[in-house]
Amino acid sequence: MITTNGNKQEIDHMDTDHLTTLNLGPTHPATHGVFQNILKMDGERIMDAVPTVGYIHRAFEKIAERRAFYQITTLTDRMNYCSSPLNNMGWHMTVEKLAGIELPKRVEYMRVVIMELSRISDHLICNSILGVDTGAFTGFLYIMQAREQIYEIYEEICGARLTTNMGRIGGFERDFNDIAMRKIDKFLAEYPAVLTEFENLFNRNRIFMDRTIGTGGITAERALNYGFTGPNLRAAGVDYDVRVTSPYSSYQDFDFNIPIGINGDTYDRFMVRNKEMWESLSIIRQAMEKIKALPKGVFHAEVPDFYLPPKEDVYSQMEALIYHFKIVMGETEIPKGEVYHSIEGGNGELGFYLVSDGSRAPYRLHFRRPCFIYYQAFPEMIKGQLISDAVVTMSSLNLIAGEMDA
Repeated sequence: MITTNGNKQEIDHMDTDHLTTLNLGPTHPATHGVFQNILKMDGERIMDAVPTVGYIHRAFEKIAERRAFYQITTLTDRMNYCSSPLNNMGWHMTVEKLAGIELPKRVEYMRVVIMELSRISDHLICNSILGVDTGAFTGFLYIMQAREQIYEIYEEICGARLTTNMGRIGGFERDFNDIAMRKIDKFLAEYPAVLTEFENLFNRNRIFMDRTIGTGGITAERALNYGFTGPNLRAAGVDYDVRVTSPYSSYQDFDFNIPIGINGDTYDRFMVRNKEMWESLSIIRQAMEKIKALPKGVFHAEVPDFYLPPKEDVYSQMEALIYHFKIVMGETEIPKGEVYHSIEGGNGELGFYLVSDGSRAPYRLHFRRPCFIYYQAFPEMIKGQLISDAVVTMSSLNLIAGEMDA
């Protein structure tokens, strides 16, 4: 029997004789990745759900424990592949924290630019695909042009687009050239109009609102109990942001607001991500002004253990040859110690717990993947709702299979 209390469906008791089992995933387009939900259904109403991950079998953490520190970047790339530079730079900061490496201000501001571009890319993918899942394909096609602009900026900086190995322990592999700077300025000038048009398509759209308001809600207390962070926690009304509570990469030098919601439902999650994109644009503008006010050519700290020397020096200087060999062969040793460092990723607090025994590879490494934590709450959030509600709830949580199955 199901009773209605406002927008929430309450299940009084379960008559198992009339229930059916439905597999939502692992190869269903609505799951947005390779994971499964085993649903107990009473007609179209969800009575219970059991989530399952593990279909990718990548074992990133154990692979990382057999790799040199600088080689782990290609693993962090592939966790949340919608915003891979955020993952990479979070990992680099963790090693820098352990090794005691301090970065020049210009390098930190350059990181802020890339990390906020990544946040915008992540949010626009999440929100536009939520539109697709509610039957609105136009917004997705329209805003993807902006994502291409961001990827072109990445491509100009490092030659790659999706998994971008532009960062290094200690900074960047190379400086932003003039073309990259112009492309960033062009994006800052053009994206506000695109985002405004996108919001006009959805924010007050009656069909979209009916599908999302009151759907997949979670209270602030329950969200905190599950360990929610990021946009999904802020949508429930909790103004927690790692950039503010534990500033890194000089985020304390920037002025920005923390958007929050009220009901913690699908609509609030959508609105919070939209507002965060506006804040990211503001942060990038501030960072670009600071970068342009500083001398060019500074793009990494003085850490020769992590930067390949110029090739002409390798051919003629023994010290450069030694550094080249040590870096390529992964023989750079890291101090013994134990650190945890986190950043505000696209989906929330992305953390790295690193234990080093002083050798060439981590003794133990654990990734705190926000998507893996959200997914635990999914059965509770969809219980008593329709299967169509489960699809948009999953979409608004922005579940990325790469983060869940690390």
